[in-house]
Amino acid sequence: MATNLAIDDKLVEEAQVIGKHRTKKAVVIEALQEYIQRRKQAEIFSLFGKIEYDPDYDYKKQRGAK
Repeated sequence: MATNLAIDDKLVEEAQVIGKHRTKKAVVIEALQEYIQRRKQAEIFSLFGKIEYDPDYDYKKQRGAK
């Protein structure tokens, strides 16, 4: 999908240097991937304390099962 965006050139150039990217496209793609990853991680944090588990579950026993 071709898209034209007005992005601050100084920000893109700084990200390009820090990330050692050869192109502006690579900078934007990595930035979007990191953004998505962080948002997904934040969703996982919202589950802490809400998931019930079986205190008798023996994960070591499951590892040895074949």
